[in-house]
Amino acid sequence: MAKPTRAARTTAATTVQALRRAMSRKAADLIRSDPDTAATALEVGLVDRQWLDDPEAHPISSGTPTGVLERFLERSVEQRPSRLAALGLSAVQLLSSTEAPGDGERQPVTVVFTDLEGFTSFTAEHGDAAASTLVQDHRRAVGPIVRSWHGRVVKQLGDGFLLSFAEAKPGVLAALELLGTDTSPLRLRAGVHVGEAVVSRDDLVGHVVNVAARVTEAARGGQALATTDVRDAVSGMPGVHFGRARTHRLKGVSERIGLCDISVATG
Repeated sequence: MAKPTRAARTTAATTVQALRRAMSRKAADLIRSDPDTAATALEVGLVDRQWLDDPEAHPISSGTPTGVLERFLERSVEQRPSRLAALGLSAVQLLSSTEAPGDGERQPVTVVFTDLEGFTSFTAEHGDAAASTLVQDHRRAVGPIVRSWHGRVVKQLGDGFLLSFAEAKPGVLAALELLGTDTSPLRLRAGVHVGEAVVSRDDLVGHVVNVAARVTEAARGGQALATTDVRDAVSGMPGVHFGRARTHRLKGVSERIGLCDISVATG
């Protein structure tokens, strides 16, 4: 087969550039047509203002892809919780497992995931305004509880929260206290796991995050589940009851995981 001539390569490159310019113009027109979308895209760095004004003369964004995507999803879901329907808790998990932060260090951590059972159906039935109010009220309760147990809210996406604690005991106690908050008409569920993660000022990356997310998905509304690793880490912990361990096959986790129901001990 004959190799393309220099003229042919030049023509092809020119054609590609023309297509890119045309696509940039159409994308900019589409974003500008919706003021809310344009404001969000600019705020999170999905696009730069110079590009939006003149898409053919400027690069679309100077932000890093993962950081831009994370901020865009967070703002979009805050405005319209229904956008979370196709993402669910896995979106928070994905944002916390794609890239290791450059300024982080690997250390032991307890991860707690929470979400509201039936949130997607609630949003579809009652609309974004009602769902947004529910999430905002829930968020106001989550922060103080997590801080009181010396933890931090790493990420939030819609009704889903990724929380971290330096030790297992405060993580377990925080999960149980969060179960007691009023999230009516929905019920909160939680998953707890311990392991190592790369921890930075504003991120948490590691297999422990993936496992904790899947543990939460295995829980029912009003229930907190912990792995047997958590149970072993807090052996003999007063005031907390660990139910009988059952082995589960969790989606996206190669090894079988032992899970226990955790609750406040009575009597």
